[in-house]
Amino acid sequence: MKNTFSLLEVLLIILLLGFLYTAFIPKTKINKIDEVTNRLVLYLKQTRYQSLINDKYDHMDDYWHKKRWTLKFFRCRKNVGGVYYSIYSDNNASGHPSIEDTLKDSLSLKNIYSTNYCKENLNNSKYVLITKNFDIESVSISCNETTSLGQLSFGSYGKIYSKLSNIPNDSNSYEINNKCKIKLTDKIGEKRNIVLEGRTGYIYKE
Repeated sequence: MKNTFSLLEVLLIILLLGFLYTAFIPKTKINKIDEVTNRLVLYLKQTRYQSLINDKYDHMDDYWHKKRWTLKFFRCRKNVGGVYYSIYSDNNASGHPSIEDTLKDSLSLKNIYSTNYCKENLNNSKYVLITKNFDIESVSISCNETTSLGQLSFGSYGKIYSKLSNIPNDSNSYEINNKCKIKLTDKIGEKRNIVLEGRTGYIYKE
């Protein structure tokens, strides 16, 4: 009488257990607001890292600081509604991001970008259309000093700025020294906060 299992029998048991797990064990599905919040944290960290390795200083350009890597929230067109964001370095000094200036998602290599038409695009990250794809109703930034929904820009030393000055060689204004929070609110009233520590640059979901 055989008292041991053969390697083939062990492999078959493992395969059977795997099948039973995938077929019958319920999976925990992350909800939309947590999914987009987690990705936004990841993107903010990626933007900060990009600014550390891609110094924008140029002694020939009095407005070099305006090219800092920036995450900015925008409103979609009125006939579309909703909110989106882009991450970019304003190399053309237009004040508006172009697809050529945007950061790419390090995981999917898609552009972290949209226009105000807020249309799906296979070349762009789905996570930028936060209302259309993730039911986010509103965004607020506690340290916002702009007249828009707000932005966060990153310097080459890890510093964070709430705005980029329009004054020549004014690279230090609007530095965030205290804690800044991004608050996301979805259509059913759920809220999530992302915290940026001004002095350390530490970014985390609260």
